[in-house]
Amino acid sequence: MATEVRVPTLGESVTEATVATWFKKPGDTVAQDEMLCELETDKVTVEVPAPAAGTLGEIVAGEGETVGVDALLATIAASGAGTTAAAPAAKPAAAASSGASLDIMVPALGESVTEATIATWFKQIGDTVAQDEMLCELETDKVSVEVPAPAAGVLARIDAAEGATVNAGGQLGVISTDGAAVAAPAAAPTSSGRDVEDAPSAKKLMAEKGIDPAAVQGSGKDGRIMKEDVLKAAIAPAAAPAAAPAAAPRAPVAAEDAAREERVKMTRLRQTIAKRLKDAQNTAAILTTYNEVDMTEVMALRNAYKDEFEKKHGARLGFMSFFTKACIHALKEVPEVNAEIDGTDIVYKNFVHMGIAAGTPQGLVVPVIRNADQMSFAEIEKAIVEKGKRARDGKLSMAEMQGGTFTISNGGVYGSLMSSPILNPPQSGILGMHKIQDRPMVINGEIKIRPMMYLALSYDHRIVDGKGAVTFLVRVKDALEDPRRLLVDL
Repeated sequence: MATEVRVPTLGESVTEATVATWFKKPGDTVAQDEMLCELETDKVTVEVPAPAAGTLGEIVAGEGETVGVDALLATIAASGAGTTAAAPAAKPAAAASSGASLDIMVPALGESVTEATIATWFKQIGDTVAQDEMLCELETDKVSVEVPAPAAGVLARIDAAEGATVNAGGQLGVISTDGAAVAAPAAAPTSSGRDVEDAPSAKKLMAEKGIDPAAVQGSGKDGRIMKEDVLKAAIAPAAAPAAAPAAAPRAPVAAEDAAREERVKMTRLRQTIAKRLKDAQNTAAILTTYNEVDMTEVMALRNAYKDEFEKKHGARLGFMSFFTKACIHALKEVPEVNAEIDGTDIVYKNFVHMGIAAGTPQGLVVPVIRNADQMSFAEIEKAIVEKGKRARDGKLSMAEMQGGTFTISNGGVYGSLMSSPILNPPQSGILGMHKIQDRPMVINGEIKIRPMMYLALSYDHRIVDGKGAVTFLVRVKDALEDPRRLLVDL
């Protein structure tokens, strides 16, 4: 029975790809998860692994052809010779001479993420590992990714040491599955070795632009040059003279002070946070409007029902579900705050994927609660707790941090009284919550002590006018000061 090889999911909003390179020919023996071909989209390069071991049959989509998601690429005929095929000749020799070994590959890193840094190896060469036991941790500019052992055996080789940068789909090491002696670490491939076939689209573009392949840094498998690599090389000479330093030079430091300093390299996540925040300031016309909300009614409602709520739903009734509901209510009235700019178009979202900013030891991340507008208080509370825990443990996937339409940031948990949050592009609005503080307020001509919170809405003034921003914040305030309005949609 033949197994079909189909085009995998290509990422959010990506519907088609071009077949760049086939690594195998019809009749070749392939092992399960061995790379068969490479696809190019307008955003990333995607490698297609073999879904089963066997013999590669008919190739339906040849190099250069355009294919859609889930389109048939080829078929694999079942092999009676076992499940492990010989390793491809272009790869370094496996640890076991019998071929009883498995390559440890860099897993899919997420949409638009092409490389990662080896943060930690949990195992050393010669260590025995169980299937699915964590071997190493990779750090990308967005998330941390743990790499499990593809099979039980002995770690025979490590190809990328801690601190090294690896490409998506690249090789990390080898596991020997038959107990054979381990090999010494393989030397890192040199950039001068050009024994791999570059992507056809890349070769065509290099020929058109007269670019020497030796001047292009390949990001594909085994250093293969892809189309995007050529495009980067083509613009590099023009961009280089205009490039500005990332930061102003550091002022001189006295020798006695320098001896007491500690220099630590920024993580990829922290570098990306810094870049995205600065890009947001450079791109969007960010303006912030403020208001304050009397939390008396929300606190009274929460105190009245929190025990029953937790007993029935198994989750605590917190303030975040009230703020989430209030924001959803306000977004319906002011939809431009839930929109984004795409070129010269405004894209209005008829749904709410709510981002909840969370501080972690690694930095700020924003997990997304999808379709929050269709969720109950209990569902929202459970989702916030679950996402927050995964964020602190560094277990969030790329998919869980993509697609948000609006964000809530609660600086009040750290004691912040007032701040101006920065947009999370391409979103056009972010609500900043702050510390609840008892303050004297004039109520019906009398001074009373009330639990007050300052609210801050930062918004993209390119598509959100001041009237819309103020209206949004007033609707949030009204819903929180009289939560019954949420029940009757007022």
